[in-house]
Amino acid sequence: VQLQASGGGLVQPGGSLRLSCKASGFSLDFWTIGWFRQAPGKEREGVSCMRSTADSERYYLPSVEGRFTISRDNAENSWYLQMNNLKSEDTAVYYCATDPLWVACDVNKMNFWGKGTLVTVSS
Repeated sequence: VQLQASGGGLVQPGGSLRLSCKASGFSLDFWTIGWFRQAPGKEREGVSCMRSTADSERYYLPSVEGRFTISRDNAENSWYLQMNNLKSEDTAVYYCATDPLWVACDVNKMNFWGKGTLVTVSS
């Protein structure tokens, strides 16, 4: 299982970014997918997770709900995080992760991780 995250960068407050995660070595169908982030000096936290295609259940960190949207494209073995109205407190390294089980976006239970991509929100 290999995951490759991309799409991070520098953006002004109020701006948007779209993160992508490309998976290889397995089929994404029926796996839980998610996005996590770690800000300097803080613990890694779950930002958004989504269950398998057959179940539309999604989790969002309350501070991003309404601004971020998670989506998946199983045909491309990829998933995405559309981030709108970004705030300075969204600055962090963002990681994509996946697991064959639904683990409710628990950072300690996701078993497969990609390398992070840095998102910096600053004017």
